[in-house]
Amino acid sequence: MTYTVEHVDDLNTLDIERLITESETEGYRFVTRLAEDYKDGVNTFSKPGEALYAVRNDAGDVIAIGGVNRFPVPGGDPETGRLQRFYVLEEERRNGAGSLLLQEIVRHAKDNFRELTVKTESSKADAFYRHNGFEFDDSEAETTHKMEFAG
Repeated sequence: MTYTVEHVDDLNTLDIERLITESETEGYRFVTRLAEDYKDGVNTFSKPGEALYAVRNDAGDVIAIGGVNRFPVPGGDPETGRLQRFYVLEEERRNGAGSLLLQEIVRHAKDNFRELTVKTESSKADAFYRHNGFEFDDSEAETTHKMEFAG
């Protein structure tokens, strides 16, 4: 399987219904919130340093999505990026799509932030993030994993 990562300029042009449906079935609402917040203008991944990416399969279907925002809590460090709305269709997991997407987000974040953080409560996600270079760090209430960048 060949995957293509693309920067998303306008989420409204992508068909992410399958991502929304599957994530809701798994008990996650963050892909739904991604679509709702984007539509409402609450979060369009357009502030300095922010970006949204999608992964397509050979057929051109969007099979994964995720992005980076400035750390969204009041008083958050403007030099800290936050991995947000990261989701990969179940049938595409463990095939490299998620790692490819994360690598692109990290590449982007390195040019814009001092560190990248994420919060997860899933043991599978914990293993995924650790495997991809994040360190477990729950010293802050809104973070479980961090990746610090040199310089």
